[in-house]
Amino acid sequence: MKTLKVLSALLCYPHPEMQAALGEMAEALEEERLLPERERQALRTLMRQMAQTDVMELQERYIRLFDRGRVLSLHLFEHLHGESRDRGQAMVDLLEVYRQHGFELNARELPDYLPLFLEYLAQRPQEEAVELLADAMHIIALLGARLAERDSDYHVVFEALSTLVGEPVDIADIRRQVADEGPDQTVVNMDQIWEEEAVTFLGNQEGCGMNRPMPGAPQPMQWVPPSGSWQQPAVQSG
Repeated sequence: MKTLKVLSALLCYPHPEMQAALGEMAEALEEERLLPERERQALRTLMRQMAQTDVMELQERYIRLFDRGRVLSLHLFEHLHGESRDRGQAMVDLLEVYRQHGFELNARELPDYLPLFLEYLAQRPQEEAVELLADAMHIIALLGARLAERDSDYHVVFEALSTLVGEPVDIADIRRQVADEGPDQTVVNMDQIWEEEAVTFLGNQEGCGMNRPMPGAPQPMQWVPPSGSWQQPAVQSG
């Protein structure tokens, strides 16, 4: 699915090669026509803006938006597990799914990074890709609502993803929650968070792999928390 490949590229950290390929990406959307005209037009507008903006400015905007806090993190399991060990196991399971389908990571990104997940889906059959994307739609809708609340141009990418599979049935509740959210506490408490020890998911392969299914067995991809709530990640007080 070229469309998912394009949406993946638009959510990646901006670089000159991506900027140079924006015209080709727009052509791919028109060629495949998986998205309605309204969403394709919105994406074309975003791509024109990106093409006309200095790449360093694009990079600075990207970092301010996605890398300085948790509420807009593009790492999907961040919104389910924070930095807990549960997130590590979930990422090991997802990494195994990638490997079973010949999708090897050659970058330093974690497997739950949304652009990486979309790139994987772009290589799978359309029916399977749409089904897996639907499983993650609660998180994607949450991120899209937060971006729209901040008047970010990136929200059109998330609207396009929602168009492919449909919005969650509780999208109105998600939007109400987002409208009532205060400042990102992970930005307010950034100094404290940086002092905490990072949780890694590959640091203990033996422990993480003990409960994994045997190769060839279905792999769990749990995107929705049992509570169904979508709170900002908690920040522990000292």
